[in-house]
Amino acid sequence: MSGYQEDERFLDAIADAEPYPYWMEDVDEPDSNPMLVRDDSCDLCIVGGGYTGLWTAILAKERNPSADVILIDSHEVGSAASGRNGGFMDSSLTHGIANAQARFPQEVGLLEDLGLENLNQIEAAIRRYNIDCDFERNGVIEIASTRHAANYLEEMREDYEQLVELGHKVEWLDQQAVQREVASPIFTGGMWCKDTAALVDPARLVWGLKSAAESLGVRIFEDTRATGLDYSGSGVSVETALADIKANHVALATNAFKPLLKRMRNYIAPVYDYCLVTEPLNAQQLDSLGWKNRQGLSDISNQFHYYRLTADNRILWGGYDAMYFFGGKMSVDLESRPESWAKLSQHFFETFPQLEGVKFSHVWGGAIDTCSRYSVFWGQAMRDRVAYAIGYTGLGVASSRFGAEVMLDLLDGHKTPATQTKFVKSKPLPFPPEPFRFIGIQTTRWALNREDRTGKRNLWLRTLDRLGLGFDS
Repeated sequence: MSGYQEDERFLDAIADAEPYPYWMEDVDEPDSNPMLVRDDSCDLCIVGGGYTGLWTAILAKERNPSADVILIDSHEVGSAASGRNGGFMDSSLTHGIANAQARFPQEVGLLEDLGLENLNQIEAAIRRYNIDCDFERNGVIEIASTRHAANYLEEMREDYEQLVELGHKVEWLDQQAVQREVASPIFTGGMWCKDTAALVDPARLVWGLKSAAESLGVRIFEDTRATGLDYSGSGVSVETALADIKANHVALATNAFKPLLKRMRNYIAPVYDYCLVTEPLNAQQLDSLGWKNRQGLSDISNQFHYYRLTADNRILWGGYDAMYFFGGKMSVDLESRPESWAKLSQHFFETFPQLEGVKFSHVWGGAIDTCSRYSVFWGQAMRDRVAYAIGYTGLGVASSRFGAEVMLDLLDGHKTPATQTKFVKSKPLPFPPEPFRFIGIQTTRWALNREDRTGKRNLWLRTLDRLGLGFDS
């Protein structure tokens, strides 16, 4: 910790923070559902109670109200990444326009249209089911700053021109313009995507989706961990600790958790992301920032921060460190990482020195699923009775609905414009086995940090580019 002792104010700011997700401290958190204790049967069994699982349940019942749908979760619905993320709801299905252009150049326009329609459908569903989740469709500004040596502004300009060509509402911000939107001495430019992003309270969204699903007749069991799948000619049996579920079809929405299908295990890696939230800002502190339009903000560097205002005018500040632990280890203990919280605090005050003296009220961390192409992918098993959608890589708040929709189309055998794309039909390259996975990811993290500091993309990163491999949070 000696690197932080030059200015102990960074440490003082987190000293009294509660190590618990800010979003979860809400009096409106719903009561837990019972666990499954007796054998049951259904038309569709959904494994996983995050955004993907809940959207799958809702869409399945909207398509066929008479369908018997069961959803199970190993803990409580929304207790993992879906309930504790930053609340950034981006329309991109591909983790940004540049990634789409690199991997699916012939489908960029269609994928952008599908993503924007998906976000519109989410907004409509929030209104239809009267979900109180502080939804704000104010867009997001991608920020360039003096923190990084690489010429990311030039790359962002290319993204801007393509988004304009595709008809998106996007505004280029030079240094003066971005400073008028949000005041920081290190901001050098930005791109304000006005129609492709929204902000939500992620926990309230997931609880609202749970309520909507139950209102449609979905049966939800919590504290019910799926331990295996067994195929028979008439269906699939989902095994749990105390009971089995016989289902005609199964949708797997387990994301960062160990997949039930062994074939999926080399395609994803659990990565830990860390986050801070300040105490509520007073009027003077808010005035020092500007930020009247309340956009979400995100750095355009490899190791990036994401930040936003909450409904009660706190600043959520997260990202940068993306930690992979050997063997894909997942543990409650890994959700606490003071080194990352201290680093985030330091970067926060470098970005907003006018907020000196502000304290952080909450600090937390958690695992997300990442894959080598940075975006969701799909597959089927057991003679197409089982489908999965995983690999969102931290951008799943909105794309999870699209993932659910495609998964249902695959299970139903429906051909749609989406299911015919290379994006849906293809899979990312798998990660190598250990210890090569750990060594490769650590080497990639070092190289990405070096590029941010020096502006030079080394041979390792260029090789990964050619192979179509990547690592991101």
